[in-house]
Amino acid sequence: MNLAITSGYVVPVDGDPIDGGTVLIQDGKIAAVGRDIEIPAGTPVVDAAGGWVLPGFVEAHGHLGVHEEAEGWAGQDTNEMTDPNGARMRALDAINPADLGFADALSGGVTTAVIKPGSGNPIGGQTVAVKCWGRTVDEMLIREPVSVKSALGENPKRVYGDQKKLPSTRQGVAAVIRDAFMKAQDYKARRSVAYDEGKPFDRDATLEILVRVLDGELPWCQHTHRADDIATALRLADEFGYRLVINHGTEGHLIADVLAERGVPVIIGPLFTSRSKVELRHRSLRNPGILARAGVELAITTDHPVVPIHFLVHQATLAVKEGLDRDVALRSITVNPAHIMGLDDRVGALRPGLDGDVVIWSGDPLDIMSRALRVFVDGREVYSYEGGVADPYYREDR
Repeated sequence: MNLAITSGYVVPVDGDPIDGGTVLIQDGKIAAVGRDIEIPAGTPVVDAAGGWVLPGFVEAHGHLGVHEEAEGWAGQDTNEMTDPNGARMRALDAINPADLGFADALSGGVTTAVIKPGSGNPIGGQTVAVKCWGRTVDEMLIREPVSVKSALGENPKRVYGDQKKLPSTRQGVAAVIRDAFMKAQDYKARRSVAYDEGKPFDRDATLEILVRVLDGELPWCQHTHRADDIATALRLADEFGYRLVINHGTEGHLIADVLAERGVPVIIGPLFTSRSKVELRHRSLRNPGILARAGVELAITTDHPVVPIHFLVHQATLAVKEGLDRDVALRSITVNPAHIMGLDDRVGALRPGLDGDVVIWSGDPLDIMSRALRVFVDGREVYSYEGGVADPYYREDR
C-alpha cells in the first residue's frame, strides 16, 4: 500500500519531532520521514494537520486471541497446564483473530502485539509477534517464535501443587527448568554426534526449542514478580547462558542496579491492578521510573486482558506522573519493546525501511484526553475513530 501522511506533528520516537512533517509509505514500508518530502504522483494523501503522527505502539507481553474476552472457557487457551514443560506449545496455534481485544488494541494505537502463553507452567511455550489486524494469524504474523515463556513464583507452584505433583514449591519450579535445560544440553550433544556420523536421529520438539534458547537464538521471557524470584531467574540464566528478559518485574526496582549492570531488560506491568497476591504487594506506578533511572531498558505491558490493551498508553502516562521520564515512557511502548523482542527491524519507530504502521492522534498521546483518530497497518487504514475497525474479510484489493 502507498500513502503519504502530511502536515502533522511527526514523532518518530527514535529521532527529533518534525512539525508539519510527512511520512511517506510505499509498498507497505516507510520510505521517507521529514519535511519537503516529494510525494510521487498518484499517491493517496492523508492530511494530519493539527494531529500527532506516531508509530503504532508495541505490546511486548499479552494474551490477545489466546485468552479471549467475553468467551469464558471456550476462548481460554492460554495455558496447557497438563505438562510443566510446555516448550513445544505455540501461542501461534491458539490465536483467534476475531477476539474483541484486537479491535481494542487498534483503538488504543497498538498495532503490534507479542502474544505469549500464560504463566501456569514453569515452561509455558513459544511466543509470537503479530499485527493487530487480519483474517488469519498467518496473515498477521510478523515473526515466530519470538521467545520462550517461562514462569517462576506463585503461579506454577499453585497449579501443580493443587494437583499434588511436581512442582509444588519454588524449589520444584526451578528444578523443572534446570532439568529441562540439562536434558536439552545432552540432546544437543547427541544430535551433533548423530549428524556428524550421518546416523538417523529422533527429534524431540520440546528439546529442539530449548536448544534454540541455549544457542542464543531465542530469548527466555521469565515471568517473575518478587525480587528473590528475579534473583533465581538471573541464577538460572548464568547456569545455562541464555538471554534473559524479565517479564512483570514487580519488585525489580529493589534490585534495579543489578539488572542494569547485567543488561537485563524488564517488561514491567500490568500497572493498573489491585495487589491480588503476595507477589504484587510492592506494585507501584513509581517502579518504572526507578528502573529507568537505574539504566534498565524498559517496556510497559498491560498483560492483556489483565489490563485492557487500549490502556497501554495510559499506563505510560501515569508512570510519567509518578516520575518516569516522558521520552522514556514513549520509548517504553514503541522502540524499547520492539528492540527487546527483536522486532526493531520491522516496527517501533517512524524510520525508512520499517513497516508502515502509523497512528494519527488528536494530540499528545500521553495526554489522557487524546484519542487515536486513524490507524494504518502496512500503509492500509484499519481503524478510524469515526468508522471503527475495517473488516479484514472484505478488502478492496481482493
